[in-house]
Amino acid sequence: MIERIEKQDVLKICRATMGLEYSGRPEMDQDFLIALVRRSAGICCPCSRATLRRTLVESLQYLHEPEEPLAERIDAIVEGLVVTGDLLELHNVSAFDPSVRGTWVFAAPPSYVARPNGDLFVIGIVSDQDTYLPRSLALRVCMQGFSRLITPKPGEDLPEIMDELGLQKLSENSWLNCPQAEDAERALERYNRRLAAAAPAGEVQGLEILVSERPVTYYRGRWGNCAGVTGKFVGRRPQEYGAPIWCFVELADGVSERFVDMPRKRSRWRGCDEAWHLQMAIDAVNGEPQRYRVHTGDVDWRFEFFSPLPAWAERRLVTFGRSVQAEKCLMAYVLPSAAAKAEEQFLRETLWLSQTEEAE
Repeated sequence: MIERIEKQDVLKICRATMGLEYSGRPEMDQDFLIALVRRSAGICCPCSRATLRRTLVESLQYLHEPEEPLAERIDAIVEGLVVTGDLLELHNVSAFDPSVRGTWVFAAPPSYVARPNGDLFVIGIVSDQDTYLPRSLALRVCMQGFSRLITPKPGEDLPEIMDELGLQKLSENSWLNCPQAEDAERALERYNRRLAAAAPAGEVQGLEILVSERPVTYYRGRWGNCAGVTGKFVGRRPQEYGAPIWCFVELADGVSERFVDMPRKRSRWRGCDEAWHLQMAIDAVNGEPQRYRVHTGDVDWRFEFFSPLPAWAERRLVTFGRSVQAEKCLMAYVLPSAAAKAEEQFLRETLWLSQTEEAE
């Protein structure tokens, strides 16, 4: 006998399967989509981001409103899971299969990281399962954006419990994986030397560049074409298959004279992370550093950013605080006041950011 079920019934069953409460509303909230991406990654990975997105869009095509930008939401979630460590990109792992492409993502193995306050980050995805934790621990998992945290009970040794379950312990240093602080001038000079040593190049069709002269508080508005432009720029050049390649390019009247691609060989970071960090150095050297806004309080400080941050910087902010809804900015994080001053110093020294008091 075939029985017809409504959309809300399907969503209710799916949420129950993944250990999420059902609010009674038919829309798909962020926590639900994050759980679905993790579940799909456990089945599909290793695969490209496009494959992961297409699998979910096809599965949910009758469960979401047609006008909802589902593909964009899934792309943002995949990016968030890369930042928090549930998904790994090829430069983070070793693959001996020659068919594996450089743009593929892999499911991270079950691991945990201890926060300074004693909470544990739970990281990783396993095949065909919604969680690798016993029910007693799974019920205690607190979702904070893309992160999963467990708070220890009084007298409880959570790390020992995780070790007994076979989870890999990651140290704070290996988890954060931040570069050493240096002057913006020195960072920029390193890329200038690489660019000067690059072979001559011809015109690059479809090249987009970040125009340094445009306001640092409006990231999307900084992108432009290279027609008639002279100078050195962070850019993206298209390729036949896959996402555009990040690069540092020297232009003369709109024609590329030479360029170097990012990431560098054997780099620990992604191309976008290197490119955003380099643009921060360029802006700082030009006397127009990228900005952040901070709202101080007795308990928490709220930091707001107007341009993308490298993944290692976002991961640090998540480790010591939590991501929150952005308002009149690109992204926002809340940090406890006890850790906020040290992290603000980190932003200034490592990302060369400058505080703004204005409502941008």
